[in-house]
Amino acid sequence: MTGDSGAPATAIDASRSRDGDAGARIAHGIRTAIIAGAYPPGTRIRQEDVAAEFGASRVPVREAIRQLEYEGLVTVVPNAGAWVSRLTLAECEEVYQMRERLEPLLLRYSAPGLDDDRLGHLGELAQRISDAGDDTEAFLTLDREFHLASYAAARTAQLDDLVLKLWNTTAPYRRAYVASWSAEARRIAHEEHHLMVAALRDGDVEEAERVLAAHIRRTRRQLAKHPHVFDAAAGGV
Repeated sequence: MTGDSGAPATAIDASRSRDGDAGARIAHGIRTAIIAGAYPPGTRIRQEDVAAEFGASRVPVREAIRQLEYEGLVTVVPNAGAWVSRLTLAECEEVYQMRERLEPLLLRYSAPGLDDDRLGHLGELAQRISDAGDDTEAFLTLDREFHLASYAAARTAQLDDLVLKLWNTTAPYRRAYVASWSAEARRIAHEEHHLMVAALRDGDVEEAERVLAAHIRRTRRQLAKHPHVFDAAAGGV
């Protein structure tokens, strides 16, 4: 059996598989760079540059960009190109209000599956966050690992993917904001991680949800007081 091109179907399937694997690899690389702050909001993503960087053709690059657009990390303008997505303060506040309501629900889904090993890991992460002091990059890496690990036992059809998307879209702004934290702001954030772990260990899911919602709400309110963050995090378009 052959495809429309006359090539064997197995060869076509293999080509699609290679492109798909390459697309996933490229998407992962760009996603990681955006979250790490290497590509600030507003940065132009040129297909030819990405193809050269990853040693790939344009086909998987286009697939990667489509995936990142779906995730909200990239904005594609027809006949113009692709850029790392930017958020206004109002848009960021909306995302945080969504997170404030959705993440406690996801934690509720996850809580029954958080066994002693998982809770022990969360406790270790909470302590490592506290030990990181004023190291912004260490905090951001460990904080992300902590929260996503607290949701890892959830079994949902859509909620976990949605929460991850919301996390990714706000990452550049959290970086700029956390870098400006006072010692007291850091202390409160660290304490809330420990309170969440303690509540989960006690089986008090409602308390864990309450602490988490307050944790997210505090960041939202503080971001609103620092509009300069949205300039500091942005690159040129």
